[in-house]
Amino acid sequence: MLKAKNCYLELPSGTVDYIRFGRGQKILVMIPGVGDGLKTVKGMAMPFALLYRTLAKDFTVYVFSRRRLLSPGMTTREMAEDMNDAMETLGLSSVGLVGVSQGGMIAQWLAIDHPDKVEKLVLTVTLSRPNTTAKDVIARWVEMADHGDYKGILMDTAERSYSEKRMKQSRLEYRLLGSIGKPKSLERFRIQAASCVLHDTYELLTNITCPTLVIGGQEDRIVTAQASVEIAEKIPDSRLYLYDGLGHGLYEEAPDFLARVSAFCR
Repeated sequence: MLKAKNCYLELPSGTVDYIRFGRGQKILVMIPGVGDGLKTVKGMAMPFALLYRTLAKDFTVYVFSRRRLLSPGMTTREMAEDMNDAMETLGLSSVGLVGVSQGGMIAQWLAIDHPDKVEKLVLTVTLSRPNTTAKDVIARWVEMADHGDYKGILMDTAERSYSEKRMKQSRLEYRLLGSIGKPKSLERFRIQAASCVLHDTYELLTNITCPTLVIGGQEDRIVTAQASVEIAEKIPDSRLYLYDGLGHGLYEEAPDFLARVSAFCR
């Protein structure tokens, strides 16, 4: 039923890893957050399919990484152009598009510059312009990347993303993951993180014409809940849902998150 496949595309700009699963007639495209800089979705089709299996009945789901080799100084808008090229190559248009964190920044540009690609848009725990909280957090991550501190990046991200209840169960697991190994290079992560500080679509959000669902967490300590409010106020045909008591990792913690996304995109 899941029909999970690991795939890649050779685009003019480089190699893009993506996965596909599900058997539904409607297409749902997902763009993950900045953690994609640590590891692409290569080889992750079955884990993703199992994690998001509730989507597999109604949708054929595509999850795209950024291209394997990123150029220093690359912007979220340029990453969106890669996404557009990938979707063009696969013949995907008028899709449900779900962007999480930095993936939401890329999704904004895709909806602005290539509206034919997006029928429904879900922007989750993301921002449209830098704020003080995001700048401080990302500067810390970039500094850790410069020093090769993979464990520090994992732990800081987890502590800022999840509730204390979740961290009590998972803190040791994250510490072990950070100690076992790390990417050959953190440069890809550094480029993706740095692009978030330069992201600014705020004044162009009024150009997004498709129905949009903005989802945020009241306790978001990475991009803030206010960032979600700003986006929803600016996009004409949008609705806003804020999870009380949850933060940046709500897409993993909120038990109804996938049902909410599925209902909107159907």
